[in-house]
Amino acid sequence: MPPTEEEVLQALRSVNDPDLRKDIVSLGFVKDLSISGDRVQFKIELTTPACPVKDLLQEEARGVVAALPGVKTVEVEMTAQVRTSVEKGEVLPEVRNVIAVASGKGGVGKSTVSVNLAVALAKTGATVGLLDADVYGPSIPLMMGAEHDKPWSKAGRILPIEKFGIKMMSLGFLLEEGQAVIWRGPMVGTTVSQLLRDVDWGALDYLIVDLPPGTGDASLSLAQTAPITGVVIVATPHDVAANIAGKAVTLFEKLNVPLLGVVENMSSFACPSCGTTTRIFAGMSGEELAASYKVPFLGSVPLDPEVSDSGDKGTPSVIAHPQSAHSEAFRAIAGRLAAEVSKSAYAEKGLVRKLGAV
Repeated sequence: MPPTEEEVLQALRSVNDPDLRKDIVSLGFVKDLSISGDRVQFKIELTTPACPVKDLLQEEARGVVAALPGVKTVEVEMTAQVRTSVEKGEVLPEVRNVIAVASGKGGVGKSTVSVNLAVALAKTGATVGLLDADVYGPSIPLMMGAEHDKPWSKAGRILPIEKFGIKMMSLGFLLEEGQAVIWRGPMVGTTVSQLLRDVDWGALDYLIVDLPPGTGDASLSLAQTAPITGVVIVATPHDVAANIAGKAVTLFEKLNVPLLGVVENMSSFACPSCGTTTRIFAGMSGEELAASYKVPFLGSVPLDPEVSDSGDKGTPSVIAHPQSAHSEAFRAIAGRLAAEVSKSAYAEKGLVRKLGAV
């Protein structure tokens, strides 16, 4: 005798999402349940296609249903619908999550992290955009192999450049090669606002915004223009970087923008000849920095010449060297970041957040 629908759902209530800490039935993940004789079919709709435990949830769900009397075949289809924790407004109305990537100082590899996280998320099936908000030193066009591309406009809006499945926009696409930007602060803020408002981003699960170093007008303009889901802080493991990164943390806390976590870049170097791993910087680690601000530690990226070399050649390292340790690190960090975004959408306290204000 086949199980009833309630018996199947009761079995699935034993399957818990480890990040949201609730069962998949209570979370509303189970969809399109169908029972036909000894065959049970259903979908599990996750909060992100980048879910790091997707395969585990699928196998656990299949197992508990297969253990029910009268069941011989279980078919589980995994799907995803990215959630948001912010209130939509007239700016970026179709973008579910705006994620800022920031650092206190330059030279920590923030743009490298932004590019590779964007591509890693897109590789999972998410729709992703990448905004280069570093007005003075736009590097995204070069790192994405699109430095010679020029955007078109349609109906008064700029159409983003598309590469590697990513929608991109940067002031670098609008400048002549070698042209310097000599602007005062307010002009920077205005430009960032225009890149958000005047670009036809369309529907996106995630828009990654690569901010310039420091705590200036670009960060303020972003926080006041767009509904930001949260910010990722990038730092290298030495005390100067950690100290200045703390200032960026303080800024976003004042702007009421949640901290999604810390990424430690250039954490250690693995010698290709002898196999010895050496920690290059001896200061505060990314994990210690995250702990000091009570925010998640998203992971470490090892120091590897392949990372910078692939960026210089216009192909992100997760594409150029997919089997490398640093690419595995970027994919793992992307999964943890997506999980933190999902957790913020399901947070018990705040239904939605308003825009930050200074």
